Amino acid sequence: MSSAANHDPSDVSRFDSLIEEIADYVLYAEIDSDEAYWIAYHVLLDSIGTGLLALRFPACTKLLGPLVPGGELPGGARVPGTSYELDPVQAAFNIGCMIRWLDYNDTWLAAEWGHPSDNLGSILALADYLSRLRMQSGEAPFTIHDVLTLAIKAHEIQGVLALNTSLNRVGLDHVHLVKIASTAVATAMLGGTRTQVCSAVSNAWIDGASLRTYRHAPNTGSRKSWAAGDATSRAVRLALMTMKGEMGYSSALTAQQWGFQDVLFRGNALTLARPLGSYVMENILFKISFPAEFHAQTAVECAFELHEQVRNRFAEIQEIRLTTHESAIRIIDKRGPLHNPADRDHCLQYMVAIGLLYGTLTAEHYEDEAAADPRIDELRAKMTVGEDRGYSQDYLDPELRSIANAIEIVYTDGTKSEKVVCEYPIGHRRRREEGLPKVIAKYKANLLSRYTPEQTQVIEDVSLAYEELLAMPAPAFLSLFTTST
Repeated sequence: MSSAANHDPSDVSRFDSLIEEIADYVLYAEIDSDEAYWIAYHVLLDSIGTGLLALRFPACTKLLGPLVPGGELPGGARVPGTSYELDPVQAAFNIGCMIRWLDYNDTWLAAEWGHPSDNLGSILALADYLSRLRMQSGEAPFTIHDVLTLAIKAHEIQGVLALNTSLNRVGLDHVHLVKIASTAVATAMLGGTRTQVCSAVSNAWIDGASLRTYRHAPNTGSRKSWAAGDATSRAVRLALMTMKGEMGYSSALTAQQWGFQDVLFRGNALTLARPLGSYVMENILFKISFPAEFHAQTAVECAFELHEQVRNRFAEIQEIRLTTHESAIRIIDKRGPLHNPADRDHCLQYMVAIGLLYGTLTAEHYEDEAAADPRIDELRAKMTVGEDRGYSQDYLDPELRSIANAIEIVYTDGTKSEKVVCEYPIGHRRRREEGLPKVIAKYKANLLSRYTPEQTQVIEDVSLAYEELLAMPAPAFLSLFTTST
């Protein structure tokens, strides 16, 4: 375990050890895990597909495009599913916003939770922009293999930091770890030296972190859907500033009174719980069958299983007993009014009610029209939520990493349903054989949400040929998704 706590403040030639370890990893580590690359490939396709699906929602698309009218950059970074060509900072925001909008991209659960594919906002924007510049001068572009390597490293930095860095317990948002990871890989992509990567990362820590205000009642709102885009775009900006010679701060974490640890982390040391490698990508969680905050994924699977039994007996239900783990209770156990889609897709009871009512769950079920069904709140009022400490322990066990939930229905005549238990969602590593084909099926369906069947087939022919795709230049890959409008 490494720590940021052993910095000598009198030595300004060195950075906090945690910052240096991140820089050494992103610059020098060789990734030799075939599994990590195979999963990263699925993450890439899943993230782009999820972003394309988000383009169906005006609340998302109104935020996309240049920062100001006319601010496009011909030859800049492309935004999938659109005709936009933007500077890489704004492109990173666009891509990150799209990927995260529906809460449908990958997930990492630990002391801190998050969505490491958010980092693809910076990676794809810079890979396209820099490659197009390189190709103009006869230099080699970034390939998709390079993109996957960068994704593995960004996942690892964010995910390993999250193993024992609980920002949520001090009221801070997990997208700060996106900013740290994206800043490191973005600076490396720009050709940064070890000192430059350290400098940029130190500035990312000094930025501080967003409050989690927008993720919790009574303030739950749509910022949670663009916060990751904001973080990944800020990372690109910091990397670009560093490459222009902007200085870093050697004890950004450990400076007494003024460093991140003392100001924002209650004096606790920031640590890496394990060496940086490819652990996070190999164990990443996919949201495959429906968009829902991940702590509720297995609960929704349980609700689907009970749907046929209860679909004609809703009036006979006396109680719906939900058994879950501590993290779910802390962030998605919600009672009372739910004010918008952002509120609903982070409510355990709402998601379970939809699953019981319809036997399915889509992004549209979070919209106002669907939420007007009075049966949803009737079912929510009958739900009780309790913790199983075994579920909570297994959630944090690095050998298990379960996300268990259970549902039992009690009827007014005194009878009960079976207690349906689901420990591992379909997107879990333990269900890869079952899950990965469904990731591809989800990707294909999402392509059809944006393109004609003929266009979709062209994209599939290229993007589903894994070995050939690895050698493809990033601009050629991104051009597959460009539209004329």
